[in-house]
Amino acid sequence: MEKKIPVVVIKELKDTDRILTALRNYGIKTAEITFRTACAEEAIKYASENYKDFCIGAGTVINAVQCKKAIKAGAKFIVSPGLSIPVAKVCKKAKIPYYPGCVTPTEIMQALELGLTTLKFFPANVYGGLKALKALSAPFPQVKFIPTGGVNNDNLEEFLAWDKIAAVGGSFFVEDALKNTNN
Repeated sequence: MEKKIPVVVIKELKDTDRILTALRNYGIKTAEITFRTACAEEAIKYASENYKDFCIGAGTVINAVQCKKAIKAGAKFIVSPGLSIPVAKVCKKAKIPYYPGCVTPTEIMQALELGLTTLKFFPANVYGGLKALKALSAPFPQVKFIPTGGVNNDNLEEFLAWDKIAAVGGSFFVEDALKNTNN
């Protein structure tokens, strides 16, 4: 897994090329395309077919129907803002990694019962950031985290330096890529 996971919101399908080309030029070949827009499924399919060197995933997946659509469109991983047992079951059957949002010990325990050990921590800034993650890792040493929400260029290196961070997610990667590649 790449350590930087851009959270990509594609409002119009035509934006897919501009955003993914900027990310590639910025040295990132992973994209979590969110299911927040009407064209999300189509954008995942397009990206999966036209950016074979990328690891394309689906984010903001909140139910099994969206999950099935994302996987059918070519998503290689699924991310949710919270833990969904139906989504976990679809991903397990499809052998696709699932990274649910978990911020409490109870949610982490539920995820572990489902066999999930890499968990999204969202919104990281609201739930205590790195300090909270370090506290949670004491009773759950087998868990790795993907913090999103409140992670930015000011604290990115601090998060990435900790061994319990599997990756860091954020829309700021897209903003940086677009700025730095003059797209």
